[in-house]
Amino acid sequence: MPVATFQTSMGTFKADLYADKMPITVGNFIDLANSGFYDGIHFHRVIPGFMNQFGCPYAKDPNSPRAGTGGPSPNTQFKSCDGKTYTRTADGGIPDEVGQSHQRITNGVGTLSMANTGQPESGGSQFFINVANNNFLDWFDKSTESAHPVFGQIVEGLDLVKNISKVPTRNDNPNTPIKMISVRVA
Repeated sequence: MPVATFQTSMGTFKADLYADKMPITVGNFIDLANSGFYDGIHFHRVIPGFMNQFGCPYAKDPNSPRAGTGGPSPNTQFKSCDGKTYTRTADGGIPDEVGQSHQRITNGVGTLSMANTGQPESGGSQFFINVANNNFLDWFDKSTESAHPVFGQIVEGLDLVKNISKVPTRNDNPNTPIKMISVRVA
């Protein structure tokens, strides 16, 4: 199982990635992480008792009004963990790993989940880390139209992740920016 190491301005945490269960999502994440895409980006949304959101390239400027709206470059290719090549959409999105043939992994405490707009193939680089049991975000929960596939689990530094969610904010954006120094997957 690949392990992602997240080095932030508040400390380091690690997550196991579900390469066997979510090969497209994890392949996309590994491609972005190991290319340096996430380096220098700030958390743009943190909500105590809910989640921390990260991965928008516009959030390299922690005060950008566009933070939360960006993704990877359009029409770029990456390899999934099962060896298939995929091309991101014109908006930088990837195929959704939701539906009958996909794993039912709940948005539990410490899980990494794809952020998206609710439209098909709108997930790209942004993801969130659940700091609470947010099973209402599960793609298989029929009470909502949410489609947020879980692709990893924090295995080291969960207390740090929870502390990030509790920093003082303005409109859910940390008052003191929290920078991702690097994300790498081994």
